[in-house]
Parts: sequence; structure tokens; C-alpha cells
Amino acid sequence: MEQRLKVPPTKSNLLRLKRQVAFLVQGHTLLERKKDLLTRLVYERLGHYRKLRKQARQSVQDAYRWLGITHMRMGKQKLGQVAMGLSLGIDVHILPRSSLGVQYPAVTAERLPLQPVAALGTDATLDETRARFAEMAVMLARLGEAETALWRLLEEQRKTQKRVNALKYNVIPRYRNTIAFIVSTLEEEERNTLFQIKVLREQEASHA
Repeated sequence: MEQRLKVPPTKSNLLRLKRQVAFLVQGHTLLERKKDLLTRLVYERLGHYRKLRKQARQSVQDAYRWLGITHMRMGKQKLGQVAMGLSLGIDVHILPRSSLGVQYPAVTAERLPLQPVAALGTDATLDETRARFAEMAVMLARLGEAETALWRLLEEQRKTQKRVNALKYNVIPRYRNTIAFIVSTLEEEERNTLFQIKVLREQEASHA
């Protein structure tokens, strides 16, 4: 990539480029600040995500352990019949949220009271299994929100870092190199003009 822009070395271009580079520097400063805030937010959410993931793993293990006990006591066929008529055990709402311009779903999940099972021949462990699975679903919903938010914040942090690097190491240096080139060219033209004026004055003086 070329080290400077292809623009004529004129005073109007020099003024325009100086205004643009000032704007780019300001943009770079704002992006640096955004990158720092995103990085801090990512680390905060990473700790929360790890904690939720550990809790969710334990919740899944507990739920399936109780399911195994219920399955052993009731049998596959009876358990399947009961499961067909069960009502929902959780209430879930999903709304959009935004942090630093990054959108992700906000999940609200709550357990619902267990409804009695009318089928005969059920085991006492069934209610415990239902409760454990409802808890597991709530934990997985919260984990899903945390994971989605974390990955979207990470992606935005990477994009912001790319923009910061592009401005710092590519765009702004090209503008500054172009400004330096135009200044040098204009100064050289001014020196040539002054030299020509001096020569003309010397010639006029010699003729006089």
C-alpha cells in the first residue's frame, strides 16, 4: 500500500487534509475508549459466564440423575405417558438489549408452580425430577443469554481493535505523510519563486 494519498500538492488540499486528519485522530481516540470499555465489559461478563456455566453443568447432572431414578421406578412406558400430558414448567420472555451499541437478547426465565399429575401409578420422585428439569431449563436460558452477549461483545471488540489498528498504522500515517509531502512541495515552490524573483531583480539592476 502506498505511503501517501494521490492528491495534487495545493494549499486547498493541505487545509482539507489537515481538517480530515484532525477528525481521524479524534475518531481514533473515541474508538480506543470504546475498545477499552468493551474489553472491560468482556472480562466482567466472562467471569459471570463461567459461574453460570458451572451452575448449569451441575443443574443438568442433577436433573438427569433424578430422571434416571424416576425412570427406574416408573418404567419407560409409564414415564412416556405421563410426560405427554405435562404442562410447561417455566415461563420465558426474550427482549432485545444493547451495551455499547452491541445488541443481544435478554432472557427472563422463571419456574412455574408444578401442576398435579392426574395419571395413576406415578412415583414420588416424579415431582422432584420435574422440579430439577425446570431449574435446569432456567439455568440454560440464563447461560444462553450470557454466552450470546459474551460472543457478540467479543466480536465487536475484535472489530473495534481492527478499526483502531487501521487508523493508527495505516490511515492516519498516510494522511500525515501526504501533508508532509504537500508542505515540502509548497516550500520548494516558494523557494524557487523567491530565487526567480531574486534573479530577475539582479538582472534588472545590472541593466540599469
